[in-house]
Amino acid sequence: MMSLEALNERVNTDLSYLAYGGADWVRPVEHDEGHVYDVVIVGGGQSGLGAAFGLLRERISNLLIIDENRDGLEGPWETYARMVTLRTPKHLTSIDLGIPSLTFRSWWEAQHGTAAWSEVDKIPRGQWMEYLRWYRQILKLPVRNEVQLMLIEPGDDGIYRLQVTGAGAQAGTLLARKVVLATGIQGGGQWHVPPMIADHLPEHLYAHTSRQIDFAALRGKRVGILGGGASAFDNANYALQEGAAEAQVFVRRAQLPGVNPIRQMEGSGMIERFHTLADADKYAVISHFFQYNQPPTSDTFRRAAAWPGFRLHLGSPWLKVEASGEQAVVTTPAGEFSFDYLIVSTGLLSDPALRPELRQVEPHIARWSDRYKAPAGAANPLLDAHPYLSPGFALQSRDEAGRKLLHGLFVFNYSALASCGLSASAISGLRNAIPRLVSGVADQLFLDDRQQILQAYYEYDEIEFTGQ
Repeated sequence: MMSLEALNERVNTDLSYLAYGGADWVRPVEHDEGHVYDVVIVGGGQSGLGAAFGLLRERISNLLIIDENRDGLEGPWETYARMVTLRTPKHLTSIDLGIPSLTFRSWWEAQHGTAAWSEVDKIPRGQWMEYLRWYRQILKLPVRNEVQLMLIEPGDDGIYRLQVTGAGAQAGTLLARKVVLATGIQGGGQWHVPPMIADHLPEHLYAHTSRQIDFAALRGKRVGILGGGASAFDNANYALQEGAAEAQVFVRRAQLPGVNPIRQMEGSGMIERFHTLADADKYAVISHFFQYNQPPTSDTFRRAAAWPGFRLHLGSPWLKVEASGEQAVVTTPAGEFSFDYLIVSTGLLSDPALRPELRQVEPHIARWSDRYKAPAGAANPLLDAHPYLSPGFALQSRDEAGRKLLHGLFVFNYSALASCGLSASAISGLRNAIPRLVSGVADQLFLDDRQQILQAYYEYDEIEFTGQ
């Protein structure tokens, strides 16, 4: 069995064979306000780490990753994700970018042996986070933790001023030529809590699944959960496992969806070739995707349903929610239910207008509603609000005034779904998405400096042949 130390050596050897770490080709930019990064990546989870490695492979090393979380707690895996295992099939590769020694499987087998891999059904959530920590460490990726982005300010000089705060922020401003928003599931908008809950309940009686929840305080309590997607059942199982007396899941549909379109996309070319589709096809594909959401895996459902305190209510939308003393009272077509606490699993909204860091440029950002008009009866307001991106994840302007302001901003979060398909924030899509993002960023850097690069090319006169 290979040890982790031996795997580390193999990774370094593999990278040396690929001449990884060669001299940058991007021209450094001097600025009287301080150091200018070629790229600042906002978000140190799997998308941000993979994007950084992809750029480093392209010899773009003047970059920085910032993340608002403490070191080792980036992404959802040990904050609000509550599934036992990942939902993605274990054989799919992602941020390794085609280097076998960097795959999760190599990392797993180095510690547990090759035979142990065949015993893995799905990747344990905690082990995936451990792998990401190892990936960051072995590749020496430049992450600065506890730095939160507050505002992106475009400058007339083509440099973005990033206003940042937090314990890790060495200064209040970072300068960057390009900014990649690798900000995860919620980074393109915000988690959604229906107004009938947010407007009628005190905050101590409910939480969205994306929030930190004190499950210890729910021991012996009755918990009501709204939503029929995978996260609702993850949270039901977690609450019951932590000692809740009941976890009752309410689903609007009369039947749980059994189809997960991601499984079809993973084997059909739909992930890799989505960018070739016309806008009408892209719109129809993602509208269809939204109809299904992501159903719970069978093992997730079985785990939740095995608890004596689990109840499932199908065809039971919440019609009204109100507080009665320290209880949350939910009205459904089947009557009233009282709970000590509510957990809301109602997904998210993707819209640049919801992101405070984009407030100086948001009015110029093109949405899908600006570029494509769906046929009568087929319009989807949720999809229409998504940003309309280039195949390389660059924001596009809805007007001439915004072209310069947006030139250099890349969206590598879940709101890229409408334009680029299953890509950022989806393990299944990262293998294909990261090279597209990297090409988009590198192409812009190259063309921005086209004049100087071509001039240096034409002036090159170093003698190579010296024979007589």
